[in-house]
Amino acid sequence: MEANLEKKRFLYALFFPTVVAVLMSLIFICQISFKQDLFWLGIHPLHVNGLVGILSHTFIHADVVHLLNNLVSFWILSVALFYFYKDIAFRVWLLSWLMSGSLLWVIGRDSWHIGCSDLIYCMAFFLFLSGLLRKHIPLIAISLIVVFVYGGMVWNMLPWMPNMVVSWEGHLAGAVSGIVLAVVFRKQGPQRPPQKEEQEDEEDSEYWKEEDSSDIADSNI
Repeated sequence: MEANLEKKRFLYALFFPTVVAVLMSLIFICQISFKQDLFWLGIHPLHVNGLVGILSHTFIHADVVHLLNNLVSFWILSVALFYFYKDIAFRVWLLSWLMSGSLLWVIGRDSWHIGCSDLIYCMAFFLFLSGLLRKHIPLIAISLIVVFVYGGMVWNMLPWMPNMVVSWEGHLAGAVSGIVLAVVFRKQGPQRPPQKEEQEDEEDSEYWKEEDSSDIADSNI
């Protein structure tokens, strides 16, 4: 039974991220096949015509390298989110999309911003901070893995190169959104089991039982 449940949980974690990743790939294939530039589906900060990009920018990529770089990280982090935080994963994922895109629309430079890197940063920071806030060893392990694999992402959140093509604003918007969501959802989803407290309570109760029984024995004497 446990093996079947674990298998279902893993398949559930794979399903949604894989569907979205395939959809991203299909849109890019159509884009290059029909030689269409879909930049206008990106986010154009502080422009009304760029508002639609909050919903669509994640599916648009500049070239194959851009797509592959985003696709791998997006899929890995999404699967981790849906596997370890399955009860709140969809809400966190949807809010990550909307919050990071909306914040990018506010703080981004006057240009078109495309790709799902903001969503990647949001999930990475959510997974990292959530594990620390919950103080649950398996989730802390995920936090450490995220730091080990994606720790270098921090440097791409700052405008350290003039006229850089990469949207550092999108990265920053995603990171801020991930931190906010980790704090908001800290008491929802998986939590550290209160095993130690229960053991202490049992030990205390056993101790007092022994005391009570000894008192009874003394009174009988």
